Amino acid sequence: MNTNTMPNEKLMFNAMLLFYVVHANQIGVGILGLPRILLLEAGHDAWISVLLTTVGVGIDILIIITILKQFSNLDLYDIHTIVFGKWVGKLFNFLFVLYSLGVFFIILINYIEIVQVWVFPEMKTWFLTILLLILASYGTLGGVRMIVGIAFVSIVFTFWIFFVLITPFRYIDFTHYFPIMAATPKELLMGAYKTSFSIFGFEILFLFWPYIKEKQKAIKISLLANMVTILLLAFVTFVSIGFFAKEGLGNSIWPLLSMFKIVRIPNLERFEIIAISFWMLVILPNLCFYLWSATKGLKKILKISQRKNIWATCIILWLSTFLINSTVSIRKISDLVSAIGFYIVFVYPLFLLIIIFVRKKAFKKGLS
Repeated sequence: MNTNTMPNEKLMFNAMLLFYVVHANQIGVGILGLPRILLLEAGHDAWISVLLTTVGVGIDILIIITILKQFSNLDLYDIHTIVFGKWVGKLFNFLFVLYSLGVFFIILINYIEIVQVWVFPEMKTWFLTILLLILASYGTLGGVRMIVGIAFVSIVFTFWIFFVLITPFRYIDFTHYFPIMAATPKELLMGAYKTSFSIFGFEILFLFWPYIKEKQKAIKISLLANMVTILLLAFVTFVSIGFFAKEGLGNSIWPLLSMFKIVRIPNLERFEIIAISFWMLVILPNLCFYLWSATKGLKKILKISQRKNIWATCIILWLSTFLINSTVSIRKISDLVSAIGFYIVFVYPLFLLIIIFVRKKAFKKGLS
């Protein structure tokens, strides 16, 4: 099943940069509201649920890379064609394109909602959408190396969270964490399930695999990036529970932004507004990754250049925002895409791996 097809050397990047690719694609708007969502499932033990996802995601990353190693330098779109044939493969490719567009869309509309609620209440959705689509399309048109560069830069705008949260950490009440393990195993697992929605992104390995040098290091670096992401999510959740308590956290839609309100920097008021502005740089890699993923798939399905279908895709996405007329609509779409994404990201790779090994075994048996 191996192939010697190699991408252009100029498009490839060192395996070490995979850390930034995976981590940057996992951190987005989800972390802003995650503590409240987990609290509703696992109570004050929500931070434990975050840590539980380490095992599941780690196994999933191992499965994804095991699949990719069977095909040397092919991405998921090419693998679908080989495993399922031309037409069925195109169907699977189209479904993955829809998934990529769906994730792109919920990141887009959720960030726009945050900007409108916290910063510019009167600013029109269509105008904000145009600004974000221009940035995302520009980054995507730059190709793989530019997207990796954007991911590298965005890391600076996520690690500062650790330092900013020192202020609310000083005010936490440790009695809010007791009794520990009060949640049932079912509640903890439901919390872990909800956490999985906020750590989508590592599936980008399926598409960036051909461009990675030193592929033998991919597993170690990807697992390290995922560990850092989970520790960040667990820390944010832990501080949120201690700072707000159960009742206060349950009433805060975006707990992380609410905690930013108490941060005081000399000559700078309302730090949360600055943070929201910077957060555009945090979600930009997400938007670029998923737009690149979708348009790469459309290029292979429709045989249209990626540059042309990027513009067509952006126009469709822009028009789609006119269908969103309330916060309820945003929540429903986000929940739907997240639920579908869980099966695509966590269940489908195992299914694909089984199909590949069964096919490989049948192929060898036919030759014997």
